[in-house]
Amino acid sequence: MTERAAIEEMQAYLREYPETEAVEAFVTDPTGIGRGKLMRVHELERIYREGRPLPGSIMSLDITGEDVEETGLVWELGDADKIAWPIPGRLKPAPWRSRPTAELLLSLHEPDGTPYVADPRHALVRVVERLKADGLHPVVAAELEFYVVDPKRGADGRLQPPLAPATGRRLDRIDVYSVTELEEFAPFVDELYATARAMDLPAETLISEYAAGQLEVVLRHRPDALQAADEAILWKRAVRGIAAKHGLTATFMAKPYAGRTGSGFHIHASLADAAGQNLFASEDPEGTPLMRQAIAGLLATIADAMGVFAPNANSYRRFQASSYAPVARTWGVNNRSVAIRVPTGAPASRHLEHRVAGADANPYLAIAAVLAGMHKGIREKLDPGKAVEGNGYTQAAGDMPNDWPAALRTMKGSAFLKDAFGERFIEIFHAIKAAECRRFSAQVSELDLEWYLGRG
Repeated sequence: MTERAAIEEMQAYLREYPETEAVEAFVTDPTGIGRGKLMRVHELERIYREGRPLPGSIMSLDITGEDVEETGLVWELGDADKIAWPIPGRLKPAPWRSRPTAELLLSLHEPDGTPYVADPRHALVRVVERLKADGLHPVVAAELEFYVVDPKRGADGRLQPPLAPATGRRLDRIDVYSVTELEEFAPFVDELYATARAMDLPAETLISEYAAGQLEVVLRHRPDALQAADEAILWKRAVRGIAAKHGLTATFMAKPYAGRTGSGFHIHASLADAAGQNLFASEDPEGTPLMRQAIAGLLATIADAMGVFAPNANSYRRFQASSYAPVARTWGVNNRSVAIRVPTGAPASRHLEHRVAGADANPYLAIAAVLAGMHKGIREKLDPGKAVEGNGYTQAAGDMPNDWPAALRTMKGSAFLKDAFGERFIEIFHAIKAAECRRFSAQVSELDLEWYLGRG
């Protein structure tokens, strides 16, 4: 079995943090939600030696926690247990907890040690291993936007911006790149960075984004795509936990406010050779021919993967012109109006930025879809065409599926996704999201009543 943490890691952790009383051990399900158990610290040794049984149906749950029987992971298998094993290097402190607690990332396996097909982390493993077999080693960074909001709704029942922790002022305006706003959030921001240090998470620049209470943090590039995805999972949990400690709610929802910009998950990626040399490095701002092929593969597979990049009903509210979210399959250099951007920077650091995924996407699956798309373009030597210059919103080059049902239909029939992720995993993921779509569409909202109750 691959990637099973050694017990020496656990022993070293407890020597460093002897005050630890509890461990929050969890897997990440296909919807991106952590699910597991809160254990007492004396149980930690056993999980490293024997693993931890968890029901296989834990990977059948929709975003609300309901079983999706259409996955075939519940009664057809007698809801049998799988074995969760600790992932190497992913036992971390959780400083925001009042009780000394550790976080432990797990992955699910069959009792014989083979990867459990429904665990989304194994889908990323599959994609990375294929790239490495061709001598291509992915380097990935996660850039995540999120909102902090007031836990209390406004007088009208709507979501409202928060009170700044340092001043008590309610944020009431767009103040993009404002250092003043960051200063007003200093108690929250300072604890974010302190927690990142404690957890060894590579949090770098934090900026105030294009809406009141919207922030963005870049996690440094990692030469291990699985590490980058694991750290994105841990970072999101830390942000939510620290926000709650400061009387705030942090959300990675793609579009929490109708009239404000959405939150994206921008994936920065390049490929290195076995010696770690960047294969995209070039004096040419458009990168090497290999990089252009990777971009072409991403453009060719955006439609197939939209159900991964935008996995929820709310995800599709983010895609609007002039909103910093892409609306078409376009690419460009130093241009934030396109789907695939080549940032400026030193030739040695040349890489691409995939701007399609929302902050609500599962990091394992979104990164896997990006890397698989790059691989397809390279294997098939695809051409991305001419880079967009100027306003990409006015130069549509092939629309993306712009609604949830369309994206799910495309996913279900995608030969690309079935090959990249495994056909059985796509069956499971599609079943979960299709069930969510049906349940969501069946609800009668306040807007239904406002528009239609007295008409027709």
